[in-house]
Amino acid sequence: MSSLMAAVRAGRTAEAVSLLDGMTDTERRACFPELKELRKELRTAPWNATSRRALPALHVAGAACQTGAAGVASWVAAADMRWSRVSPALLLHVLGDRDTDWLADVTHRLAQRPVSASVPYELMAGLVRLSGCPVPTTEAYVRGWVGHHGGSWQRGGTLCDRLRSDPHLRLLAAALFETADIGGTLEWPNQEGPDSWTGALAQLTAVGALDRSATVDACVARLLRGGPTTDQRVFLRLLKTLALTRDEEHERIADWLALASDGTSTIASHAQTVLGALALDGELTPRNLADLSDAVLFRTERKLVRTQLVLLGKVLTRDRTTADELLPSAAQAFGHSDSDVQERALKLVERHADRLSSAEARAELVAAAEQLIPGLRVRAARALGVSPTAPEPVAYEEVLPPAPEPTRLPPAPATVEELAEEVGAALATEPTVADLERVLDGLVRHWYDDRESLLEALEPVTSRRWWDAAEAHWTDRFGSAPRGLSHPSEMLDIVLATLRGKLSTATLDSRIQRGTKDHGCVHSALSRALESRVWNLAHRIRTDPMPFLLSTPTWGTGLLDPTELVQRLDTYQRLGARVSDADFAQALLRVRRGDREEAASAARGAAALGSPEGTRLARWLVCEAPVSFVSRRRTSGSRVLIELGEVMELQAGLPAEFHPLGRPVSAFGESRYCHHWSSAVRPYWLAVLPERRELVAARLLRDLSALAVDDTRGAAAILPLLAEADGEAGEAVHLGVAYGLGARHPEDRLAAVDALLVLAARGQLDGARLGTDLGQLIRRGAVKPQRLAESVRNAAATGATSCVWGILRNTLPVLLADLATAGSATPPRGLGDLLAVAAECAERSGARGELPHLAQTADRRGASRLVTQARRLRSSLAGELAA
Repeated sequence: MSSLMAAVRAGRTAEAVSLLDGMTDTERRACFPELKELRKELRTAPWNATSRRALPALHVAGAACQTGAAGVASWVAAADMRWSRVSPALLLHVLGDRDTDWLADVTHRLAQRPVSASVPYELMAGLVRLSGCPVPTTEAYVRGWVGHHGGSWQRGGTLCDRLRSDPHLRLLAAALFETADIGGTLEWPNQEGPDSWTGALAQLTAVGALDRSATVDACVARLLRGGPTTDQRVFLRLLKTLALTRDEEHERIADWLALASDGTSTIASHAQTVLGALALDGELTPRNLADLSDAVLFRTERKLVRTQLVLLGKVLTRDRTTADELLPSAAQAFGHSDSDVQERALKLVERHADRLSSAEARAELVAAAEQLIPGLRVRAARALGVSPTAPEPVAYEEVLPPAPEPTRLPPAPATVEELAEEVGAALATEPTVADLERVLDGLVRHWYDDRESLLEALEPVTSRRWWDAAEAHWTDRFGSAPRGLSHPSEMLDIVLATLRGKLSTATLDSRIQRGTKDHGCVHSALSRALESRVWNLAHRIRTDPMPFLLSTPTWGTGLLDPTELVQRLDTYQRLGARVSDADFAQALLRVRRGDREEAASAARGAAALGSPEGTRLARWLVCEAPVSFVSRRRTSGSRVLIELGEVMELQAGLPAEFHPLGRPVSAFGESRYCHHWSSAVRPYWLAVLPERRELVAARLLRDLSALAVDDTRGAAAILPLLAEADGEAGEAVHLGVAYGLGARHPEDRLAAVDALLVLAARGQLDGARLGTDLGQLIRRGAVKPQRLAESVRNAAATGATSCVWGILRNTLPVLLADLATAGSATPPRGLGDLLAVAAECAERSGARGELPHLAQTADRRGASRLVTQARRLRSSLAGELAA
């Protein structure tokens, strides 16, 4: 036993195997406890420790010295030995002398392990061969089988040859179709061709190595089951490679109908193609074709719908007797969201309506025609031989979401235990401004009242932070980091590290004296003000604790109630506490001045305090909050940016670190590249100036423009918060929303739509300004019409139809003017989609009047989407129905 342990510890695997071969089962079992102890010891050893060279020998020895199948399987597949396993051949060597039933048990236990356990396929296959047990069809075994054959190209031969020589081919090939998320594995290393998995399986089916009927059924069943896109793509490719005969296709009509209804767009298209060919050859009954039409015409993909209408037209032309059954199915498209599709379906009905013999079918078509857009209903009535109903006056009512009400912040956690829980939650997530402000205020309050209890409650939370176990010179990097703070958790970490004594007083003094760094970027003014407050807070915790924070907002937007601030100053005065300059400056920037009556009343109370801070607050409250800022537009490539002039109010009487907030904002003077890449900190910038959102929006405008111009992601998350904030919603806010509506990623466009709806609900949306901005951005190439069309369509779907029309009526003339002046110029791609949304909004809202340059577009030749939608919009604005 000692010889075996010495060989294992020294990592001499071959010697350990030799010793194991000469031992009895009893001697092996006697070694196992010491092997377990060695395993425990190695679990805690560093990765670079020399002792870890024992792992391969330990792996094989532990497997050989156990008698239980469950224990052996667990040892062999253990995660702590995954990177130091011995070869499957060695394991098979030491296990090969066991009973076949025992080996079969181990085999199936290993095969049932998750794929992440990475049990070698060669080991499982070898155990199958030794035990003679049935082949497992678990996910781990099947994936291992695929990887073994697919990655064996270096052994020569084709994949088809290797699979044909496998004795378990039929069983494992059948299991392949039952294995989830296998598509990516089957596509490597070749997606197509004779040496790909799809090519090899098709060849094996052709030569009879695989049963054709079973393979086709399994492939179709896998498509019907759905799953990841990769799986669907692979098995559809296999189905096409199998080249089904007409009889095989006919046998599976029900399956094709189901795939056409519920499959992905690509799969539905294939099913539609198969059924279409059967229908044109007369091998599909009218009832089946009607079922196919009911399924496909309900889908949103215009290509599938158009193809189905073309198919119906061909069948109706060949067989006049099918009109009663097929035309009502074609009328399913009358309710499609795309008016072009509606018109195609109506043309089909117009062409074949004279073949209707059933009054029931005609009545069904008349009822379906009510779903058509107003401009097509007269034509439908004429085609069906009924009197057109007079259009009812549009009784439109705009439906906007309720304007969000600001939520008041609950008081700081009352106990240190509750505070510790909220601190842990804030560190583990991205806390809102309200969450972080409550936590900071709670830390200041409890530090002032009972330091020992606070530190005791925080110990389980702070002991897991990187700075708590680090050396002092590592934690002092907080004070010298040139990049500043980019995440809310870093602000909280500074305060917590100060409480725990991990940031020295010298570091805090140095940071306060040196001030925050100007990064030379357009965000620098906001970040400096935010960081200055945090560093001053940490310094006061160490040198002169405060009873609470003056600047904790009253509402979640960051605004502070002026009466509440007066009460806080009064409490400070009674306690004899010294006010922090940075904390008071932030309180001034947050205090609400929009309600002039409330501000004047609070100013009188502040003046009555008789303190310097009370006098300063009284003057601040009676000053009129700036309504607008001197600004001008500047262009940079395809971008349109805003430059703001100087705001002297934000530079007089505030600490130096806050002065940059009032300095001019340039579109070109600041660096375009900075470390402020995280979107998590942007809501805190807005909370620095919650009643001056235009200033914040101007500094964020380049980031917002990148959503549309550079296809970046995430910056639009600030737009709903900007819409909920206070102050003027001017050029910068509207331009930011415009860029968001044209963003590359859907989630950013949805955020911009939310912002648009909030502004509209609050009565702050300037539709003319936003619409004109969008028109100019499209002309410059910053915003793509297709993206904008999707955004405004989503906004209109919420009920804001009139609001969207108010925007588009100012966007479209800018774009249509170019077509009118340039003559044969190619229109921007997606302009027809924008016109379609505009037409729908005009129809629903009952808008009337003329749109500049629309007539020239509507009078263009052809029947393109652009022209048809321009005609539809013109008719709607004129109050006409198509004749």
